[in-house]
Amino acid sequence: METSAIIFDPLLPWGSLWAGVMLAALFVGVALWRGLRGWWLRGLAFAVLLLAISNPSLQVEEREALSDIVILVVDESASQRIAGRPDQTAEALAEIEDAIAGLSNTELRIVRLADSDGNRGTLLMDALSAAMAEEPRSRIAGAILLTDGQLHDLEAAPEMPAPLHALLTGREDDWDRRLIVQNAPAFAIIGEPVTMTLRIEDQGDVPSGLPERAAIDIAVDGEEAQRFEVPIGEDLKLPVTLQHGGINVIQFALPEQPGELTTRNNAAVVQINGVRDRLRVLLVSGEPHAGERTWRNLLKSDASVDLVHFTILRPPEKQDGVPVNELSLIAFPTRELFLDKVDEFDLIIFDRYKRRGILPSIYLDNVRRYVEDGGALLIAAGPDYASADSIYRSPLSTILPAAPSGRVLEEPFAPMVTEIGQRHPVTEGFMPLTEEGDPPWGRWLRLVDVFADRGTAVMSGVEDRPLLVLDRVGTGRVALLTSDHAWLWSRGFEGGGPQLELLRRLAHWMMKEPDLEEEALTATAEGQTMTITRRTLGESVGDVEITGPDGAVAIVPLEEVSPGRFSVTWEAPDIGLYRLAEGDQSSVIALGPASPKEFEETISSGEKLADQVAATRGGIRRIDEGVPDLRHVREGRAAAGRGWLGITPRDAYVTADIRVSPLLPAWALLLLASLLAVAAWLREGRR
Repeated sequence: METSAIIFDPLLPWGSLWAGVMLAALFVGVALWRGLRGWWLRGLAFAVLLLAISNPSLQVEEREALSDIVILVVDESASQRIAGRPDQTAEALAEIEDAIAGLSNTELRIVRLADSDGNRGTLLMDALSAAMAEEPRSRIAGAILLTDGQLHDLEAAPEMPAPLHALLTGREDDWDRRLIVQNAPAFAIIGEPVTMTLRIEDQGDVPSGLPERAAIDIAVDGEEAQRFEVPIGEDLKLPVTLQHGGINVIQFALPEQPGELTTRNNAAVVQINGVRDRLRVLLVSGEPHAGERTWRNLLKSDASVDLVHFTILRPPEKQDGVPVNELSLIAFPTRELFLDKVDEFDLIIFDRYKRRGILPSIYLDNVRRYVEDGGALLIAAGPDYASADSIYRSPLSTILPAAPSGRVLEEPFAPMVTEIGQRHPVTEGFMPLTEEGDPPWGRWLRLVDVFADRGTAVMSGVEDRPLLVLDRVGTGRVALLTSDHAWLWSRGFEGGGPQLELLRRLAHWMMKEPDLEEEALTATAEGQTMTITRRTLGESVGDVEITGPDGAVAIVPLEEVSPGRFSVTWEAPDIGLYRLAEGDQSSVIALGPASPKEFEETISSGEKLADQVAATRGGIRRIDEGVPDLRHVREGRAAAGRGWLGITPRDAYVTADIRVSPLLPAWALLLLASLLAVAAWLREGRR
């Protein structure tokens, strides 16, 4: 295509040229005022001179026409994969491709929009903006959105240089029921109720005759669900009380209703981290000794621990003649603590305690009952444990895991982690050996010899004798430390050792912290990538069975990553609640948000897009009413009508060649100006 135009390239600045025009007009005006008959010839002479100075040229361009571009954004997010929408989308896409192919000089750019990350919903306008940024705006003849109309980034809508249209999937008579979790805490205190807010809503063309109340199934940690009847369209306040620490998984589900659009928003999974408010610990020291403060410092370093500590300073056998009313000692409230309030403690520690008649057998028997009912007891033994007054020779003997032999071994030894202790969460990873085969920590100097007839010895001392024995009794836990020299590590003796971490883990294991269970199946997730971990005291485990939200079962083998710890990383195919099982261990984990944004609104609608489409004089049409034809319309005209949508030709081009040549030679213009001046002189000289 060739086009031509006259251009001017003045020999003088434009300011000087306009000054010349004004001067010429002045001279012509004076000639006219004086009545000179050649005034018009003078004016023509001036005009020719000014034309010569403006340097007119003829410009000829060779142009290559560019095609118009139509952008088609195909919404393939999760809400577009329900009911018959994928088929509708595919049908409309094929017809649009055929229609664009039938238009002259027009290209189609297809952008496919998948699910966004981070539960941000359908980012339709982001996709349109990104597609437009890759194309010259002068070539964009229109844009078509193939969607259900439920987008979540309307504020990112670009300024359109051409008509914007929307083709909606779905049908006018669609209806859906959804479950909304409006408020769910991230954590809660164990044993104290927290309130969650739920709501059940019906959307779309709801059938008449549906009940005003709906059934809802609630399950905790994958257990059997309980069904309740709740009102529809009202906020539901649900009190929840957590029974254990760590992640508590609560699942809500609505039974499927006939004809509803999807069941993907009929369920919600909430994960709440259970934490303890205050840990109440009772520490009873049988006598003052160097290691007594070790226990106190450990427990007082944790702000969440309420510590009750008593040290027996004046046992009954101590007769020094000082009257009791002159002693600045606090009476030991034994009855209140060991009969009335023993169940209020999370952990009881007897530190070098021996029977002296202060705690009658009925009190110690109550401690035994407390442990069997779920309490925790730690015995930090010294030489007292091997004596005739040993606490073992009390009602506690039925729950203690090791009996004293009567010997106390007063010799240095390096505490060692046993083979099974390498796999136990209390002591795993504690024992990197030196080149000589010894642990890199200081020695202890005393060990009480015991016979461990039950429980698990996770640490050993002199000649592999038990040093730390752990056991479960009923629903409670018992630990026996057969040396009172743990304090040597805290003092840095021979380099010290991991005393604080050992005692911290021991105390938290006894208080049933989920992270320290020796037999456990756990899972964590980042996005839809699941990391499954199986802890065990055994040497091997089986494959883990994973049951997905759709009931599909996957069998995944575990690999040993450290002693007693097996793990695998698995990519889940979809969000939802997954049940894990291996042997007698089971667990549940929820992937994705409690209520996916994609399914908050599933009824197709053009309401959100109406203003953006109207601003470009475009149109919104439903696919089930037929895919509209495409036709060219001029810019500024209505771009939508009955059964058709319009795109605006842009007539864009690229210049291939430019030729510039003078309009008239300079000598010709000068000759013409001279002839006109002479003609004016001759005319005015004749009378």
